[in-house]
Amino acid sequence: MIALLIGCGTAQAEDGYPTYARVDYVLGCMVSNGQGPDVVRKCSCSIDEIAAHFPYDSYVAVETARGMQEAPGERAALMRDVGWIKDLLNEFRQAQVAADLKCF
Repeated sequence: MIALLIGCGTAQAEDGYPTYARVDYVLGCMVSNGQGPDVVRKCSCSIDEIAAHFPYDSYVAVETARGMQEAPGERAALMRDVGWIKDLLNEFRQAQVAADLKCF
């Protein structure tokens, strides 16, 4: 039993996406698309496809940028106009659309 618990933590796939990032994505996907085993499979497929084409470091940057942009106030407004952030978000959206077309 202890051996099983030692292995739990921050397991990562070969593409660098840790398990918790994949689970977080799938849970968010299920909020948008419904619940059930079919949706779990589709959402899991989606993050697998994204992970295959979008580096984890860039994924973290996207999640950080989204969080900063959604915050209230002047600083958040400044983050909405940064060119490289817009480019990164657009690149992620394209990866997400391609994944959704394949998986949904």
